[in-house]
Amino acid sequence: MNNEPTPKAFPGKGILKTVSLAITLSLFLNSCMNFLPRNMPLAAFDPHMKIWTCRYEKPAEPQLDAQAEQWFREGLALTSFDLWPDDRQFNKAAALWTKAAEKEHWKAMLNLASLYVEGKGVTRDTERAVQLVEEAMRKGVPKAFDLMGTYHINGTGVKQDATRAYAFWILAAEMGDADAQAYLGAKLMAAYDDPKGTFWGNSVIGRKMLECSYAQENGNGASKLGLRIALPEELERSLKVYHDGVKFGNEMSAIHMAVEFRGGLESGGPRPDPDRAERYSAIGDMLHLNPDLRLPNLDKVLPLPPAILPYWDGDKQSLIDGAKPVKTASLADIKPSPASLRQGRAHIPDGFVLPDEPQGGPLIQHPNTNAVISGYWIAQLVKPYTPRQVAWNNAQVPMHYEQGESFTPPDDITKESGVLRFHYLGIPVPKAPAARHVPDWRVPQGVLREVPSPSRDLRSTGLLPAPATGIWHGKVDPMHPLAKVFNQWNRQTYVEEGQPFPDPRDRGLDISPKEIEWQWLDQANQPLPSGRKSITIRNFSAEEPIAKGN
Repeated sequence: MNNEPTPKAFPGKGILKTVSLAITLSLFLNSCMNFLPRNMPLAAFDPHMKIWTCRYEKPAEPQLDAQAEQWFREGLALTSFDLWPDDRQFNKAAALWTKAAEKEHWKAMLNLASLYVEGKGVTRDTERAVQLVEEAMRKGVPKAFDLMGTYHINGTGVKQDATRAYAFWILAAEMGDADAQAYLGAKLMAAYDDPKGTFWGNSVIGRKMLECSYAQENGNGASKLGLRIALPEELERSLKVYHDGVKFGNEMSAIHMAVEFRGGLESGGPRPDPDRAERYSAIGDMLHLNPDLRLPNLDKVLPLPPAILPYWDGDKQSLIDGAKPVKTASLADIKPSPASLRQGRAHIPDGFVLPDEPQGGPLIQHPNTNAVISGYWIAQLVKPYTPRQVAWNNAQVPMHYEQGESFTPPDDITKESGVLRFHYLGIPVPKAPAARHVPDWRVPQGVLREVPSPSRDLRSTGLLPAPATGIWHGKVDPMHPLAKVFNQWNRQTYVEEGQPFPDPRDRGLDISPKEIEWQWLDQANQPLPSGRKSITIRNFSAEEPIAKGN
């Protein structure tokens, strides 16, 4: 029943029409506002939930326009943490990210929103920031829902509302956002409920959220998981998780490890190791200065015990350079480099390379026959089964034989090694002019180090031990359901020869090692006469490696 008083009659039809239109417009705008993402209906956060399913954010993220991605990257380079604060050009980055946002680049939208909140490079405008986040939310970006939760908890451009903030965060976590999973997971790992409602005792679900965030290589997720599983029965795994957190670029994980190796926070922890503590502390300092750093090859410069530490000259930058990801001149299709420095049969004239396909087609001959055509041949075992056989095949180089000349079986081959054949590779052709080199956009940011192409194309499946020491880049078939999660630019690892490749299942990813192809990127530690290992750093200009501490 309507108890409102009857409105007074208006004296003129024109005034009545205007007022009626204004009321209608007001009702229409209010109706529209209720359907904006900031006001969307939300399920309340239940800290005592019994069921929660882990999802990853990468599959939910929409594809990005190529031109917009280029503008976005240029903006990142202009605001990199590797630059001095006064050298960061937020105004130019804002202009670039505005153009990218117009092409529906969701990463540019979120970065631009942060500039509007902080007033960097643009006039501070929290309403515009909220609108940009809403645009990304409409595209189904999990991270946008997480950011909207942060706006609600802080009252940034919206009414401050903790209840809606947690509702947005749990929605983001359910969509796969790793940051939301880390934050809420830590809140649920308490032993009891806080009367003020700032943490809760639901460790089963909290652990699932932290493990899911950690599986996505989230630094906060690793740090919070490592802290909350630091029990005597899980101490070893806790150190491994912290170590991974450092790889993911998390400063707090590095601080925890430095403290542990200085004397330990936990009873029964690792023995004091001042050298390791010093390195973790130095890396923590560098991560504080540049949170964009990722260190997938940390094991090259700072392996966990009982591995022996390689030599370090004390320079923090050389420590970071040895651990950060690398990119070769052509990571997607590495070709063997010209062998102009080889001697004898293996020598290939400078300026020449072997063709992609041999002239006249492929030929295969037995070792006890004569070459039917002049050119370069390579010895290969027909069916290499053991890691030693695979490594032997990968170590062979093309050798020149004249027509009618007898093949010479390698000295280190035995009857137990399997069936041997010689494969024709052709005769050298002039090397094509080198294309103009454009450095990867991450190189100016300081988060990626560019190196020359390795001396040979060496690949292996994740089932076998590493056939050579060095940095390896892993990938799965693009059709694999977790390809978007696994096939990342920094999916690298430093592995010693004969050691196993990392198993993604140890981090919660349902990917079998046999589904991973690892590609060798070189950059192994160089042995010193003393038996120690130096940290090898190669210059950007593709010169010879410089071994620190020789």
